[in-house]
Amino acid sequence: MSRWALPLLALALLATVAAAPMVSGTEQVQQPAVRVAYVNSQLILQQTPGYHQAESIYTREVQSYQQELDRLRQQLDSTIRAYNQRAIGLSQSDRQAREQEIRELQQQLDQRTRELTERANERERELVAPLEERVKAVIEGLRAERNLAIIFDVAAPGNGIIAADRSLDLTATVIQRLRQSQ
Repeated sequence: MSRWALPLLALALLATVAAAPMVSGTEQVQQPAVRVAYVNSQLILQQTPGYHQAESIYTREVQSYQQELDRLRQQLDSTIRAYNQRAIGLSQSDRQAREQEIRELQQQLDQRTRELTERANERERELVAPLEERVKAVIEGLRAERNLAIIFDVAAPGNGIIAADRSLDLTATVIQRLRQSQ
């Protein structure tokens, strides 16, 4: 799905719902107004109790991954420098052996980078998922309580919202309820 599909779908839904009362016919049915609101999920998540602790844990773990990758890069760089300094005096077979060693070190670095990136992404999901679930539960509760049809996230990429009435912003209310439930 393209990055524009969801915002366009949301706008089409709003246009359809808004235009429904304007349809003329022999019998005009008064449709209830669609109630909408919005939140800034990034701001909410950053203000959620436990977020800073999770972020600190994640940062510490990622720093250790980065240090490991830095050591591997230094080893590779050192091997390349040594090869470049001695390449002229090496026999063809020694040169090929050193080049193979460099390729293997590069492959090890690439593989370890992929592994640690995957591990970091998984760890981020582990740390953030419980917080996101709490946020979603509070937002869903507010949606039901206020009889809202849709709550948009202005922080979502490509959300399509350019301007909105600030009275429809539930961000502060969500943050307040998250803090109260702590």
